[in-house]
Amino acid sequence: MISRLFGRPPEEPAGGDANLPSAALLIAAYNEEAVIEKRICNALAMDYPREKFQIVIGSDGSSDNTALLVGRCIDSRVRLLDYRQRRGKASVLNSAMAMIDAQIVLLSDANTEVDPAAARRLVRWFADPSVGVVCGRLILIDGQTGQNGDGLYWKYETFLKRCEGNVGALLGSNGAIYAIRRELYQPIPWGTIVDDFVIPLLARLRTNCRIVYDYEAVAREETAEDVRAEFHRRARIGAGGFQSIVLLWRLLNPKHGWIAFSFFSHKMLRWLCPFFLLGSLVASLLLWHRPLYRLLLITQAGFYAASLVVTVAPPRLRIPRLLRFASMFSSMNAALLAGFWRWAMGRQGSMWRRTSRGADSCPIQAGAADNSSDIRCETIVG
Repeated sequence: MISRLFGRPPEEPAGGDANLPSAALLIAAYNEEAVIEKRICNALAMDYPREKFQIVIGSDGSSDNTALLVGRCIDSRVRLLDYRQRRGKASVLNSAMAMIDAQIVLLSDANTEVDPAAARRLVRWFADPSVGVVCGRLILIDGQTGQNGDGLYWKYETFLKRCEGNVGALLGSNGAIYAIRRELYQPIPWGTIVDDFVIPLLARLRTNCRIVYDYEAVAREETAEDVRAEFHRRARIGAGGFQSIVLLWRLLNPKHGWIAFSFFSHKMLRWLCPFFLLGSLVASLLLWHRPLYRLLLITQAGFYAASLVVTVAPPRLRIPRLLRFASMFSSMNAALLAGFWRWAMGRQGSMWRRTSRGADSCPIQAGAADNSSDIRCETIVG
């Protein structure tokens, strides 16, 4: 309603495709030998002037053949930063950014497939000097069927991003597809977990730049293969959310307008939702002697019981969508609670864990080691 009443879609700058600036695609990778060649093939297919585009892969202490496979690529646009000792994604991003001289840096993941037109779509917004960060749209794909795996929750998230973008209150980006002016990048603290949330908002805090959402700049990623991996991912994001409050609490100041409202309503209240749910459960128990609260307690217990049944049910069992929604809601809030505990106890490490993905089917061009004069490969120890 706020978006309808007070917002409007951002207008694309005129002539955004003319005189495109230099751009670099930065990918931090850890043990991604199964997908890294396919990812480089996808990056090389970007519809962007060859002489203005480079691809930088930062290998974060990979113990597999990730660095070797990147180093074999004979395309001069590909640059490998081989960090031999694992340091965490935040440290890799900070170090790699310092070694990039492009005007615009696109950030993405090793398991992401980006549409060829996405680079131009993201970069053209920077013809407007007020724009500091541009976020693209991520589509989730089921790795088993190849079909669009967007659930109700992700569709809701995408809808919120469009609404927030219309009122100039976009919060963070999709780590799979966003771009930032190189000059606006501020090194993030070591151990930062949700870098794609913190990086854009730190730029906004420091310079008051605009963060734009481009619905037509599309990337695709496979969903997690099992419930356990998805729970771990959500718990990690939850820990990162509580961690980011320390860095971004100033955004709650009303002087920031709609972005303060968006940060409070979209993020803060969601992160606190598990505590509201626990409070509601405890209050219903304490007021058990009153018929209304007895009914509420039975309803809550039934909701959580149904969620548990869906979680442990065999994958092939056909379950009504409403029950699946109950399971998703409960597991998400349980993961947030686990994330809070990890953050509060200092048990959430900064090192990310890769998830199982499909096999690579697009080998990059390779050359013998003595014919690799076009490769820019830098090995960094420590």
